[in-house]
Amino acid sequence: MTNKNQDHYWKTLDRDLGRIASFEYATALSARPLVGIGIAFVFIIVAGLASTLFFGGTSTSYVVIAAAAIGAYMAVNIGANDVANNMGPAVGANALTMGGAIAIAAVCETAGALLAGGDVVSTISKGIIDPSSVSDSQIFIWAMMAALISSALWVNMATWVGAPVSTTHSVVGGVMGAGIAAAGFAAVNWPNMGLIAASWIISPLLGGLVAAGFLAFIKYYIIYRDDKIAAARYWVPILVGVMGGVFAMYLSIKGLKKIIKIDLPTALLIGVIAGALIYVIAKPMVKRQSEGLENRNKSLKILFSIPLVLSAALLSFAHGANDVANAVGPLAAIVHAEEFGEFAGKVNIPIWVMVIGAFGISFGLILFGPKLIKMVGSQITKLNPMRAYCVALSAAITVIIASWLGLPVSSTHIAVGGVFGVGFFREWHEERRARQSSATRDPAERIAPEERRRRKLVRRSHFMTIIAAWIITVPAAALLSGVIFVMLRAAFV
Repeated sequence: MTNKNQDHYWKTLDRDLGRIASFEYATALSARPLVGIGIAFVFIIVAGLASTLFFGGTSTSYVVIAAAAIGAYMAVNIGANDVANNMGPAVGANALTMGGAIAIAAVCETAGALLAGGDVVSTISKGIIDPSSVSDSQIFIWAMMAALISSALWVNMATWVGAPVSTTHSVVGGVMGAGIAAAGFAAVNWPNMGLIAASWIISPLLGGLVAAGFLAFIKYYIIYRDDKIAAARYWVPILVGVMGGVFAMYLSIKGLKKIIKIDLPTALLIGVIAGALIYVIAKPMVKRQSEGLENRNKSLKILFSIPLVLSAALLSFAHGANDVANAVGPLAAIVHAEEFGEFAGKVNIPIWVMVIGAFGISFGLILFGPKLIKMVGSQITKLNPMRAYCVALSAAITVIIASWLGLPVSSTHIAVGGVFGVGFFREWHEERRARQSSATRDPAERIAPEERRRRKLVRRSHFMTIIAAWIITVPAAALLSGVIFVMLRAAFV
């Protein structure tokens, strides 16, 4: 073979191998989502079959098997959607890698659910439906089944379109829709529904205002000071102490109900003591960490990174303790009704039901969580450690305020509202600075109003998608649940 033919041969071989490599890479990329779906499907099947080990082998236990599988499906969807609100800001601020965030969240969510998860749950989702209005236990079982299926489907659909929604509101909508289909509109506690509807507005607004307020404080007292490092040495330990105290209160109220029930004044005392101790510990650590740092904003990000990681972990623990019960509440109701032949407004959650919820959330987070984590962390507005810290602190403070006022708020709405609040505050602040500087700038150098509108710091398309998803969550889940209940009753009752 001549040299020319050899060159042609090797070029052809390289081209063919390159095509094969490209094909294999494309196949791997396209198959990756299917692997996640396959693993989730196996977990759902295993959860259903495992329920037979804990719930007797009677003929009626097939209902429990189906409910356990659907409960596992719901938990997977919560992991894919809801946990992003806790980890998204830390990932978006580059304080955590995606892998690190998923690992921390999986451990903390599971620990929160199993160690501090509520052992008693309201099966009618915060008193939305009067149990006495559903007289037949079989009707009640199918109503709870419809609520579980509809809420899981709705959260799955929201995750697919990239909208972080409230899983609690999805369950509430599902229970309400099934209750209306089973017993009419009179079965619904409309005053409670009014409070939940009000929380759609209160949660994100309060979260956004608190986050914006902390960001304004940090800008004025640290970022815009001539000696940023000296200002940070003074204020960062105080802010870390505030964060520690707030999270101690938050965990006392929301995360430790299974171990001990703590009232608000006691939680406030715990928060003050914890905040003071953390301040004493943080002050020398911040001083040591700030030595040798340059007097610029980039240096400040280093000082906020560790508090931000800790806040994300604590939020995940509290979320696991507080929200897993919402996911498995209808499942616990079905298990209770099947076991005792009656239904109740409140039931104990069997440990195997909590295990399904805890591990389902971890599977959902690991397999499908990155999409919503990226959305919350970087696609709504650009976050750095200071802004993400404000979002995390806002989430804890707002939940405490809501508990004090007795308002049923959504942790999802609060966290995402905090991200919006930080973004819109930055827009307002930049616009204000632009107007002040334009007064002294040459007219030829001024930025046109059209260009200023193009430079918005909050992506309006994501904002509108999320708001729309929030508004229609309860009615959509309710309508879907009502239709599913009618189908189930026609088939099995």
